[in-house]
Amino acid sequence: MVKLYGIKNCDSVKKAIKFLNANAIDFELIDFKATPVDCATVSPWLKHVEMKRLFNTRGTTYRTLKLKELDLTEEQQLQWLCKENLLIKRPVLDLNGEITVAFEQKVYENLFL
Repeated sequence: MVKLYGIKNCDSVKKAIKFLNANAIDFELIDFKATPVDCATVSPWLKHVEMKRLFNTRGTTYRTLKLKELDLTEEQQLQWLCKENLLIKRPVLDLNGEITVAFEQKVYENLFL
């Protein structure tokens, strides 16, 4: 089954949900606020996507925590992702272990249509 990770009120997550519903694709939404994910879930994603793609440096959480000032290593970034899921760029789509980050219409079309 397709797993979609994110938060319900995120515009990019809403676009992904709309696409999946419009194309009758069954999926499970894992909302970071209701069901936080840990390193056992996040770490394997890095086999498919680079940290700079997964770690959201443009969001409010990143700015609020003042993480730019810390000049984090990738290992430190991973630890932050595991404890503060809102730092994960959304949505994360898990299609049988194939990971896609962010919603891009063409990428989703290539995966599903």
